Amino acid sequence: MFEVDVIYKICPKDEWENAGNLGVYKGSQDDLRDGFIHFSSFDQVLGTLDKHFVGQKDLLLLKVSMEQLDPAQLKWETSRNDEKFPHLYGDLNLDAVINVVEIADER
Repeated sequence: MFEVDVIYKICPKDEWENAGNLGVYKGSQDDLRDGFIHFSSFDQVLGTLDKHFVGQKDLLLLKVSMEQLDPAQLKWETSRNDEKFPHLYGDLNLDAVINVVEIADER
């Protein structure tokens, strides 16, 4: 069973460590280019891994509470396969992250 009030962000460990040093997560290079932080719902995580992170190691899955985000900055927008994906138009406040798990390199 999955939780409906959370979204997920896949990021490399070094990006997450940098966020800890900054006190905020500003996003990946792709996020910065696109002007928002890309997230996935629970059902979209594996597809996102397969499309954007093949062959990458040292990845983390951030579980983020939507209740801790500014609702004016969180938009669900149509993207891959005409599915709606969560996009955050602003920085990710670290207190919104409720769990961080390593993604196995042997996917």
